[in-house]
Amino acid sequence: LPEELTYSFLTVFLWTCIFHMIHVMPSQKRTNKHSSSGRLTELSENDGKTLHRTKRGWMWNQFFLLEEYTGPDTQYVGKLHTDQDKGDGNLKYILTGDGAGSLFIIDENTGDIHAAKKLDREEKSLYVLRAKAIDRKTGRQVEPESEFIIKIHDINDNEPKFTKDIYTASIPEMSRVGTSVIQVTATDADDANYGNSAKVVYSILQGQPYFSVDPETGVIKTALPDMSRENREQYQVVIQAKDMGGQMGGLSGTTTVNITLTDVNDNPPRFPQSTYQFSSPESAPPGTRLGRIKANDPDVGENAEIQYSISNGDGSDMFDIVTDKDTQEGIIIVKKQLDFESKMLYTLRVEATNMHPDPRFLQLGPFKDTALLKISVEDIDEPPVFSRPWYLIEVDEDVKEGSIIGQVVAQDPDRTKNAIKYSVDRHTDLDRVFNIYSGNGSLFISKPLDREETPWHNITIIATEINNPKQSSQIPVFIRILDINDHAPEFSKYYETFVCENAKAGQLIQTVSAVDKDEPPRGHRFFFELVPEFAVHPNFSIVDNKDNTAGIMTRRNGYSRSKISTYLLPIIIFDNDYPIQSSTGTLTIRVCACDSWGNMQSCNAEALLFPAGLSTGALVAILLCIIILLVLVVLFTALKRQRKKEPLIISKDDVRDNIVTYNDEGGGEEDTQAFDIGTLRNPEAREESKMRRDVIPETIFQIRRTAPLWENIDVQDFIHRRLKENDLDPAAPPYDSLATYAYEGNDSIANSLSSLESLTTDGNQDYDYLSDWGPRFKKLADMYGGEDSDRD
Repeated sequence: LPEELTYSFLTVFLWTCIFHMIHVMPSQKRTNKHSSSGRLTELSENDGKTLHRTKRGWMWNQFFLLEEYTGPDTQYVGKLHTDQDKGDGNLKYILTGDGAGSLFIIDENTGDIHAAKKLDREEKSLYVLRAKAIDRKTGRQVEPESEFIIKIHDINDNEPKFTKDIYTASIPEMSRVGTSVIQVTATDADDANYGNSAKVVYSILQGQPYFSVDPETGVIKTALPDMSRENREQYQVVIQAKDMGGQMGGLSGTTTVNITLTDVNDNPPRFPQSTYQFSSPESAPPGTRLGRIKANDPDVGENAEIQYSISNGDGSDMFDIVTDKDTQEGIIIVKKQLDFESKMLYTLRVEATNMHPDPRFLQLGPFKDTALLKISVEDIDEPPVFSRPWYLIEVDEDVKEGSIIGQVVAQDPDRTKNAIKYSVDRHTDLDRVFNIYSGNGSLFISKPLDREETPWHNITIIATEINNPKQSSQIPVFIRILDINDHAPEFSKYYETFVCENAKAGQLIQTVSAVDKDEPPRGHRFFFELVPEFAVHPNFSIVDNKDNTAGIMTRRNGYSRSKISTYLLPIIIFDNDYPIQSSTGTLTIRVCACDSWGNMQSCNAEALLFPAGLSTGALVAILLCIIILLVLVVLFTALKRQRKKEPLIISKDDVRDNIVTYNDEGGGEEDTQAFDIGTLRNPEAREESKMRRDVIPETIFQIRRTAPLWENIDVQDFIHRRLKENDLDPAAPPYDSLATYAYEGNDSIANSLSSLESLTTDGNQDYDYLSDWGPRFKKLADMYGGEDSDRD
């Protein structure tokens, strides 16, 4: 601290001496690059006088001022003076430019300049001002305006600042001493060209002995060898930057650097234990996972990736191990079907190896590890096992019912060797063609076989343990039916054969072929012959082509339809299998008329009746004419019948019609003109009865006229009297009429005859009275009158 005070005192004393020397300097003429060395007198446009140069006597140079002045009075900067100033107060000094009037104040009488405020060099280090002297009386400048500079000298008032508050860096673990980690940078706002105020020196405050820092460059380096990430991964280093070259009294700043050690593959995998034990039921299917093992690797990322494998052991072909990429574990998997009865314990050697070893650390040892794996097989109750995965049985189709055609064999794989029973899955043998002996698995036939109907039978046999029916297994059995020559060959299709009347002897008229439902192993071979009775046929012969076809040939010249229009040619077809089968097919040959090229024109015998020159077009025209005539006759008959259909009675006076259609709606209740109610009240106004015109009565009688009624008789009474007259009138007409009554009437004394309400009665009803009602109710009497009607 005394050294710092001494240094500050010497600096202030030096600058004070410099300013004093400037202030007491004797007045002399000085020039600088900013002002002219003399004063020019202007020449007006009309004045022809020459210009005269007058020397001036400004008395100043550059001014210097310390920043951050904290004294009680204003800081004295300097004095402006001209040799034109006689000291009588006639001149006035004026100051303009940067900070004039605010930062810098001039005494207009003496030219003394003072700093009115505290200045900061870091804000502004240079001020440019302009000064002039004016005659108070005339207001004219006695000297031209000239510039001068005030420079602010720096003091150490700013500490170094780092570009970042916190730095982040990383470096691989196990790095050598002196490996660069990161460079930090601090800046000082003070003037670097003046003193040591901006000279920064770096030092480490926290992070030793692991790291160091270069005092001039700020580069952080490792200071310890073989730093391991597994031991410590994060480091926090504090760096200090101090100005004044690191001397006492300098200002300082700090920053924090977070350094992370990144991983390298410097650790091999290691199993936490030397032996692992697992168990698996013998029924575990291939692909079953038995468990997981893991070798520990302190590294991370790809440096910790491990590959598991089975190096040796007696179960390398029964088990496998795969790597879980997410957890870096080894998964033990069943590779083949296990069998407790064959082997109960397996021993494996498992190896874990790093996938990305680093060559720099191979000297640390092999980057792999091994462990012993023991797997025990557990016994379970297994279903029966067949001796084969499937069975194929071939049987002749003529085998007799009850014959044994084959056998399936299954056994219990467990040590108990339980007894087995066999059965046929009837879902695969719906017709029950086959059966099996439950004790020994022998298959036999229950129904006749037919290869032509079903050449293959696919059935399923079930083997079940007698002591434990839940343990069962199935096996497919394919039964092939072998062919037996039990079908005779026959024509492959129906042949429509014809021979031309003008045919020549030895002419081929038809080629026939045969088919056989059987399938002999050497293929089909058919032979064709005429029946013995027609071995020497006078009209046709047959030629075997030796390729399962035969040709029908003519034996004479010319055939006549008028004599024989159709020939029947029986042909015998043989096969060559054992036993030989044959059949007789009859070929129908028609005699037809042909053109000169042998094309058939007509084969009907009726065609001979038509003229020879009548063409097909003429026949079609004749047929169309006949059809048109028939249509005209039918239309004429229909029209004639339509005209005859007229009603027997057209007149509206027909006594059978009691309903009159007016074809109009009427005027409603207010319309009193449509019908006169007085007609009902006046019996004399009724129309005279008219005789029927469509029926001739046997006896002509006169309808009795009723007595006149009172004019004011009630309408209801009138209707009742009319009804009574019609009921009692023996001369009423015998034809049907429509009588409209204005009321429904009372219920029938017989009540309802329906049987719908018969269930609501308390007991059985007596319907014997229906027999007394006559033949019209005979059907009802038969249905309800008998005692057994309900049962029937």
